[in-house]
Amino acid sequence: MRLDLPPASPALARRGPAWAAWLERLPRLVDEVCAGWQLVPEGEPRTGAAGLLLPVRSTGGSALLKLGWPHPAAAQEHLALRAWGGGGAVTLLRADPHRAALLVERADPATDLSTLPVDEACEVVAGLYGRLHRPPVPQLERLSERAGRWSGDLAELRGTALAPRRFLDQAARLAADFATDPGTDAALLHGDLHFGNVLAVQREPGWLAANAEPLAGDPAYEVAPLLWHRWEEAVASQDLRGALVDRLYRVVDGAELDEDRVRDWVTVRAMVAVLEASRERPVDQEAVTVATTIVKAVQR
Repeated sequence: MRLDLPPASPALARRGPAWAAWLERLPRLVDEVCAGWQLVPEGEPRTGAAGLLLPVRSTGGSALLKLGWPHPAAAQEHLALRAWGGGGAVTLLRADPHRAALLVERADPATDLSTLPVDEACEVVAGLYGRLHRPPVPQLERLSERAGRWSGDLAELRGTALAPRRFLDQAARLAADFATDPGTDAALLHGDLHFGNVLAVQREPGWLAANAEPLAGDPAYEVAPLLWHRWEEAVASQDLRGALVDRLYRVVDGAELDEDRVRDWVTVRAMVAVLEASRERPVDQEAVTVATTIVKAVQR
């Protein structure tokens, strides 16, 4: 079998040698996994930041094959899916973590929460948090370790004009505090739960999380991506700060999260986004502007 795969986006292809090698071997990998698992493609494949998603039919019925991107989280997604057992996330049917290959219940990769008004989409995500956030899986990376690294790495930005010094210092201080906070590693997190990673399914509640990058962390950490995804809609509202704060409140209230911790994690994650943008060549100025604007919006 030879499947015609859609071309990868230029941004995907620029991510480095590991990504280039993965993209080159992807057609062969699809063939190998489909043959080994007795899968028959029956829909259009989609490539994106999470990897390849391909609707298939297996001996057990319709399903979705995911071949994950070359990232450590891709090899651990099956651990989270097993822990969730279909509660709030797609059900895992089969896994080959060495090849980051997952067979999950059929979801529609073309229908995610971007098809809903953003206020409704935020409420759907808030409803999923309570189902996903449970005691963490021992094998996963700990958010406290990540926060400890960030507290030092943010020093790279001092002396640059990319972000206000007060925001950098605030983020570094908060990251250091989170690194020693017992609540920082308290729950199993999806890790990248934004509108594009919640897909339509045939069973209740109709929307389930997919494409997890799991870690042991703080539930308040999850909110930040909801502020920078669907950015154009927030800008078009003519009240950018109001639109961003409205998203934050919808999720905080809907999931009964600690508002102050959410604001603090948004600040940390946004300044880390500036750090990552500063390492691009050329520097991703748009990402810098978005992140800095978000930090300004969530300040009290």
